[in-house]
Amino acid sequence: MNFLILAAGTRNKVVQYFKKTFDGVGKVIATDANILGPAIYDADKYYIVPPITEPGYIDIILDICKKEQISGVLSLIDPELSLLAANEDKFKTVGTTIIGSSYDLCEMALDKMQMYEWLKAHGYNCARSWMDKEDFYKAVRAGEVSYPVFVKPCRGSASISISKVYDKETVDLLFTHEDDLMIQEFLNGQEIGADVYIDLISGEVVSIFTKKKIKMRAGETDKAVSFKDENLLALIEKFVTEAGYRGQIDIDIFDIDGKYYISEVNPRFGGGYPHAYESGCDHMKLILNNLQGVANEKNIGAYDEGIYMMKYNEVKIVRK
Repeated sequence: MNFLILAAGTRNKVVQYFKKTFDGVGKVIATDANILGPAIYDADKYYIVPPITEPGYIDIILDICKKEQISGVLSLIDPELSLLAANEDKFKTVGTTIIGSSYDLCEMALDKMQMYEWLKAHGYNCARSWMDKEDFYKAVRAGEVSYPVFVKPCRGSASISISKVYDKETVDLLFTHEDDLMIQEFLNGQEIGADVYIDLISGEVVSIFTKKKIKMRAGETDKAVSFKDENLLALIEKFVTEAGYRGQIDIDIFDIDGKYYISEVNPRFGGGYPHAYESGCDHMKLILNNLQGVANEKNIGAYDEGIYMMKYNEVKIVRK
């Protein structure tokens, strides 16, 4: 029973955790578009593949799945999630299970405005958002929102091209130079990250880990501390179940004056997942169980509070 990790990049820990879990069961294969993607060297075997935008890319991945007898596959980058979901039937044909959510949910995660509309329609607290800057200006004049705000691509990931804006002139300037931008209310509160696993067999939320973010760097959690709040765990379970996610997801949440605001969802392993794993939330084991036909029992909040995570620099040396 072999496992395939696509776009491994710098997620060395994720590859290492899968290798540990699959030890004695099967091999862990990794891919990347760059020979200098360090995480591929922690896998049992790796392939260098074209960018996901190249014609025939998905056929190359399917060939790897057939050649390596891959039982399960996932990607660690947002744009590839929809591509995998759209080709789910092709993967099933070669005996490979995609560890991920539906195409529609992957697309909604990429489209920040669509996510906002869904959250708003279903009664969840979230940052107010606008695609039309004139509608935003009306809201400012009405006192419904104030600066600063975020201006960001409607479809984007990894905090690319996000600007914190303090005045109308800057909003106008940004909208002049880039298309498909949106304006989002600035949420001023404690940022929280949640790592969640939804069982592929039962569809139940079986594991939730939450952390307060202490420091961010390049859109990822740099320092954090684990904590628990039963109200938050219940909110996450309700939201995830109502939306219909499957497999591993990562959620960004804000605590503002005691109210929880859902910000974004990444239907994949997030960069801060090692905090959850090292605190006892082994989602690799949950994935293996599902691939072996075993439904996982619900074990939400099975970790200690007050566990700190601090990222630091490491290097990978490869001699060619």
